[in-house]
Amino acid sequence: MTINDTTSWKDSLQSEASFKNFITKYFQEHKELTGKYEVPSYYEYYTAHLDSRDGIIIALTTGVNQSVNSPIAPLPFKQKEKMSIEQFRQLILNKKFADMQVSLADVFKAVAGVPTAKSTNQ
Repeated sequence: MTINDTTSWKDSLQSEASFKNFITKYFQEHKELTGKYEVPSYYEYYTAHLDSRDGIIIALTTGVNQSVNSPIAPLPFKQKEKMSIEQFRQLILNKKFADMQVSLADVFKAVAGVPTAKSTNQ
């Protein structure tokens, strides 16, 4: 099971139980999903993991890279989003991610607010 697979996670969206099983199994095998987006002046890092009490937790760190002429770089901004597995499934369904040719990793990136290459090229 890979997070970059564009079909198996979509099949699991059909029911709350099968999606919960898919997500639980994924995080049992991988513990954490990490990703990043970087350009010379800006960066975003995210991690997602499963917590038995809070459900899915997505942590996002954003910041501005220090420029050569700037003596002080601003501190990174950190935020954390918590949602149940069912809330995450509903978000996917409502945002129509299931209709797109995207991987579950892409969905986590979108939920975390990480820009895609397509959105930065427009």
